[in-house]
Amino acid sequence: MIAGIVLFLMIAMVGMGSATAQDIMPVAKRNVIKLGEPAPDFQLPDLNGRLVMLSELRGKVILLNFWATWCGPCRVEMPAMEQLYQTLSRKDFEILAVSTDAQGVAVTRPFREENHLTFPILHDVDYRVGLTYGARSLPMTFMVDRQGVVRHQIFGSRDWGAPEARQLVHMLMKF
Repeated sequence: MIAGIVLFLMIAMVGMGSATAQDIMPVAKRNVIKLGEPAPDFQLPDLNGRLVMLSELRGKVILLNFWATWCGPCRVEMPAMEQLYQTLSRKDFEILAVSTDAQGVAVTRPFREENHLTFPILHDVDYRVGLTYGARSLPMTFMVDRQGVVRHQIFGSRDWGAPEARQLVHMLMKF
């Protein structure tokens, strides 16, 4: 079914002259991050325009969350992410919340203030990092260990205050 839709869109776009098959195929063949492999490095701006690189955080457990302000499940999990962030040491743990909102800071800054979030919010307005990670739905979270290796991929929202979620983070922090 999905392959048929992609094929239809490719034919339609090529027929309209606005894109070629080569333009469409890279999107159709998104990357898939494999557990146990190094997390692809990236550099994205935060709310203040400062560039943050994933590799700069090596030595910490990273909760890498792809989300958007318009995403209901994303909005639901943010308060528990903040609680988790407040309970763990910055020396050992970091959250990188990668917003895919095309409007960038104009929508994420008010959202952050309204929800009293203190963890870093980064901007992937052209969705290049999201595609690199194969984030096909939101929210999507990747747990990266201290060595920069992807250990878990979580589809959909999660209650980060639940014992299982906290146990996952603490388990990764032991290594």
